[in-house]
Amino acid sequence: MSVTPTIRRVLQVHTRYRQAGGEDRAVEAERHLLAGAGIDVRQLFFDNAELREARSPLDDLRLAGQAIWSRGAARRVTAAIRSQRPDVVHVHNTFVAASPSIFRPAAGLGVPVVQTLHNYRLVCPAATLFRDGRPCTDCLHVPAPIPAVIHACVRGSRSQSLVAAATIGLHRGIGTFRRRIDAFIALTQFQRRLLVDGGLNAARLHVVPNFLEPDPGPGVGERSGVLYVGRLAVEKGIEPLLVAAAAAPGQLEIVGDGPLSGAVRQAAAAGHVRYLGALPADAVADRMRRAAAVVVPSLWYEGFPMVVLEAYAAGTPVIASRVGSLEEVVVDGDTGRLVGPGDADALARTIRWAVDHPDEIVAMGAAARRRYDACYRGPDHLGALLAVYRSATEAVRR
Repeated sequence: MSVTPTIRRVLQVHTRYRQAGGEDRAVEAERHLLAGAGIDVRQLFFDNAELREARSPLDDLRLAGQAIWSRGAARRVTAAIRSQRPDVVHVHNTFVAASPSIFRPAAGLGVPVVQTLHNYRLVCPAATLFRDGRPCTDCLHVPAPIPAVIHACVRGSRSQSLVAAATIGLHRGIGTFRRRIDAFIALTQFQRRLLVDGGLNAARLHVVPNFLEPDPGPGVGERSGVLYVGRLAVEKGIEPLLVAAAAAPGQLEIVGDGPLSGAVRQAAAAGHVRYLGALPADAVADRMRRAAAVVVPSLWYEGFPMVVLEAYAAGTPVIASRVGSLEEVVVDGDTGRLVGPGDADALARTIRWAVDHPDEIVAMGAAARRRYDACYRGPDHLGALLAVYRSATEAVRR
């Protein structure tokens, strides 16, 4: 008769990016959730901001080697496990500073390892499955992700693409992903299907969607305008969004920063949008509660954007691209509206519709709030997460 394993201590391992983002917030939110359930959570962070920029070919080689295999990172994980004796090691991001080398010591010490897949890093060197303005799955069905090197998918650099491709290829070859990780977490069923297509073990790949706590509360009173919140980049659909804004001038507020901020400023100068730049979280939440809709016009296969949950919690429907996971989390005609990815005309029509149909928007907002309450609260996430931890523990025992 099997005994359900008890989870008392968790070690979170995460590599912070140079610019803080959704993954960092997700790690911290999970820490609070687990701690609130009486679980002792310790954290081991690596930080890409501490990596010195390459200044010579020798620096390039050093950084490349560290991205593929970091002995120092593996030693840090070994020491943390020995001192903290966790029941589970939960890894979020290993790129670049930690590297997949950190999985070996955990497995060697008999501690179950869980990996949350916030993006497509294990099957795509660029982590986005996006190239030349559209989704790309060229690397999913090949033994090594050579297409990414040919197309210089990582920051337009063949050398950086080669390093990322070599990391995936080496660790596939030596069985790191197959033998050293006991359970994977995908954020949606769509993401899970793609990762299985890319070679990950379907039996170990669980779906646990993102969650949002504390509850920011729904908006009350009149709503007006449409709001975009996020990174201003090509894959986020900013270019078609600005074309749509020109056809529906004065209806769109944009919050965020990124490579296309200059184009957004030009649109603001022309009177097409109102650009607010980056704002603190409480100011963003306030604007969400007063918007008629939040727009997510992404062109790439998003993991599970937190902006959707934030909108739902605010009782605000979402206008999103009919692509990837967005088609799964936004229910067309119920919690929002879906449009073809990159279709600026359809986006403009939908923005105008949202502004001109307040009664329908209120009904959709109520449905969005119900979906948040039913699917994306802390207790449901906690239960699903602990089930994955127990599955990983049982896999190690077998």
